[in-house]
Amino acid sequence: MEQKEGEPAPNAAQSPYVGDDKQRLLALSEISLWLDCYDDIFSDFDPRPYSDRELSDDFLAAAKKATRDKPLGIIELKFLIPSAKRDTNQENLIKRRVREHFKKQYGWFNDEVTAIIKKGALFTILGVILMFTATAIIYKGQEDNLFISFLIVLLEPAGWFMFWEGLGHIFFESKKKKSDLDFYKKMSKCKVEFLSY
Repeated sequence: MEQKEGEPAPNAAQSPYVGDDKQRLLALSEISLWLDCYDDIFSDFDPRPYSDRELSDDFLAAAKKATRDKPLGIIELKFLIPSAKRDTNQENLIKRRVREHFKKQYGWFNDEVTAIIKKGALFTILGVILMFTATAIIYKGQEDNLFISFLIVLLEPAGWFMFWEGLGHIFFESKKKKSDLDFYKKMSKCKVEFLSY
C-alpha cells in the first residue's frame, strides 16, 4: 500500500484492534483539568510556596469526581495550562507536592479504616464474651442470687450492644471512608503531567 505524503507510517499501534484497545485504556486512565495558572491547584488561604502548600478543595473535588469511574491502576493526571504561563521549575515542584499529598492522604485513610475495623472486631469479641458469660451463669443455675440476677440483666444487653456496635464499625463505619480511600489509592500512584493549550 502506498503511503501518502504527510501520512504517518503504518505500525502496530494503528491496528484496528491494538490501537483501539490502547486508546481506550489510555482514555480510561486519563484525567485532564484546565488551569488558568498554577494557583488553581492550591488553596487560596495558604501563603506557603508550592512545595509545601495545601491543595485546593476545588481541585480535589474535581479530581475525585473525574476518578469515580476510573479503574484501579496508574492514573494520568494532566494539567492543561496556557503556554505563556508555564515554568518547568515550578511544575517539577508541583508534581512532587501533588504526589506527596496523595500518598500521605492514602496512608492516613488506610490507617483510619484499619483502626475502625480493629475497633469493630474488638467490640464484637467483647460482646461475644459478655454474652457467653451471661449464658454460663444461667447454664450453671446460679441466677437465684440477687447480685447474679442483676449481673445477667447487665451482661446480656451489654453483650448484644457491643456485638452489634462492632459489626456496625466493620461493615458500615469503614464503608463511609471507602470512597476517600479508593480515591487516594488511585491517585497515590498517579503520573502528573503539564501540557500547553
